[in-house]
Amino acid sequence: MKNLTTSAALAALSIGAAASAQAEEWNVSLWGKQRAFTEHVEKLAELVSEKTGGEFTLNISYGGLSKNRENLDGIAIGAFEMAQFCAGYHRDKNPSITVLELPFLGVSSLEQEIALSMAVYQHPATVADLARWNATLLMPSPLPQYNIVGVGDAPATLADFDGLSVRATGGIGAAMETVGAVPTSMSASEVRQAMDSGVVKAVAFAPHAHMSFGTIENAKWWTKNLNPGTVNCPVVVNSDALDSLSEAHRDALLGSVDAALDHYVANYNGATMDAWGPALEDRGITVVTFPDAELASFKDAAAVPAATAWIKQSTSAGLPGQELYDLVTGMIAKNK
Repeated sequence: MKNLTTSAALAALSIGAAASAQAEEWNVSLWGKQRAFTEHVEKLAELVSEKTGGEFTLNISYGGLSKNRENLDGIAIGAFEMAQFCAGYHRDKNPSITVLELPFLGVSSLEQEIALSMAVYQHPATVADLARWNATLLMPSPLPQYNIVGVGDAPATLADFDGLSVRATGGIGAAMETVGAVPTSMSASEVRQAMDSGVVKAVAFAPHAHMSFGTIENAKWWTKNLNPGTVNCPVVVNSDALDSLSEAHRDALLGSVDAALDHYVANYNGATMDAWGPALEDRGITVVTFPDAELASFKDAAAVPAATAWIKQSTSAGLPGQELYDLVTGMIAKNK
């Protein structure tokens, strides 16, 4: 009996050791706080843990691992295994995905933004582009069209943006330049202080960010229908870390992406947008709506020049610029 007991104990220890050896922990670098923008990463962590019985965990850190503008660098050196970043933070480091930030592309839904992003992410040129940073694109963080909140007098026409300092990155910043605004690029976590101190008079964000980063607290107006574009903020993983996962853990991770994105979209279209209207109303923020004719002129002035410049610049950098642009605009045209 003693031998049997000893054997059983040794077997249990062996099983426990094997399970421990199979356990995997990844560090995930985000910033700010948990919000609509990070709900898919939170859901992904939950699903991965459930599918692996807790043997594969994603340890999410909000600002504790890296600055948001340095997340891609952290992925490159293996400082952490997963991170989120925005293409406009460092356009030269990820030029392929900046096609998704061109102004006035005409994206109409978060679902469409996901489809476009995944198509671009899977293009061989994009895969090679991010491989320079030992990064594999996992999923996008789909955002609706940006609009602007500001202090001071509300703009009555687009001409009123002339000389106005606006926090606007990527293609949105380029678009705002065409109406005389002065775009400034800064990370989301810096925006509230810049707005309060007068460094910028207006901020271009998606609704969740206006609420999360407090830009509506002192704002006087919001542009309801400017819709100049959006930003692209992917979630990436360190390629070596991904390759080193067991088949079961890799399947749990990759197989949870669709459900994580479904959760994100449902939350954004539901809870986030349900809170947006009351947030503006409670603060007495003036809603600015521009005439269709004026918006059409804005689009004509901004869209084609920005696309032409992007194609030229990306092609000179060795990317198939026209091909990537046609991929995006072709998919949008099919859904109109």
